[in-house]
Parts: sequence; structure tokens; C-alpha cells
Amino acid sequence: MKNFYQKGITLWEILLAIAIVGILAVLVLPGFSKIRKIQILKSTTEDIVSVIGQARSQTLASLNSSAYGVHFETNRVILFTGTSFSSGATSNQITNLISPATISSISLSDSGADLYFNRLSGLPSATGTIILSLPSVSLKTITISASGSVSAN
Repeated sequence: MKNFYQKGITLWEILLAIAIVGILAVLVLPGFSKIRKIQILKSTTEDIVSVIGQARSQTLASLNSSAYGVHFETNRVILFTGTSFSSGATSNQITNLISPATISSISLSDSGADLYFNRLSGLPSATGTIILSLPSVSLKTITISASGSVSAN
């Protein structure tokens, strides 16, 4: 008589479990990749908004009796002291963007890549938009208003 109550698993059961795990991985991993890219874009947007806010708050506080500004590049933003950007200044604070996110468009009213804040009023030297992009993910737009407020969508 054959014992039907033997303990253990068969080779077929192992192969079936591996196949099910493989199918689930193929279905789920692309979704995680897109979520990761969305999070990178969101974090990069927050970093840029934070640097702009830091420039404005340091200007309004008259830190070191100076104005502060932000210089925008494709893969980084630089907080600078004064009303004009100098790439060699030792006081520059560089914030690198999280790869592969990049600034794809800089549309400021002075048609440059720099923005600084007025020491007395906190008003920006330029208004406009900064557009962030990441391959296969929607764009993020950072808007700088005439009052100096910054918003992102």
C-alpha cells in the first residue's frame, strides 16, 4: 500500500512556485520603476524650490548684508551671493539634480538663467518658469511669481 501522507514537496510544485513568482515579478517591476522615476522628479522639484526659498529668506534676513540668487543649469542649481552669478565664487552652494532628472527649459523674464532677490522687498529680479523633465515621465513646472512666491505643479 502506498503512503499518501508523505511529507515534502515535489519538483513540479517547486517549478510551479518559481513560475508564479517570475510572472508576478514581470508584471510588478515596471510599475516600481515608474514610481521611482516619479519620486525622483518630485524630489528634484522640491530641491529646486527649497534652494529658491533659501535664497529669498537669506536675502530678506540680510545675511552678510547681501542679496542672494540662484543660477540654473541643466543638471544643477547654484545658490550665489550678490546680484550676479560668478562660477568661481567660493561662497556658491551647488545642489546637483538627482539623475536622470534635468532642467529642460528656463524661461525667466530677463531671458537668462539667473534669479536674485531684492534685499528690501524680497521681490525677484525675474519671473517665469523652470521646467524639469525625466524620460518617460510627465514634466514638472516651477513658477516664480512677481511677488517672489514659488509654486510647482
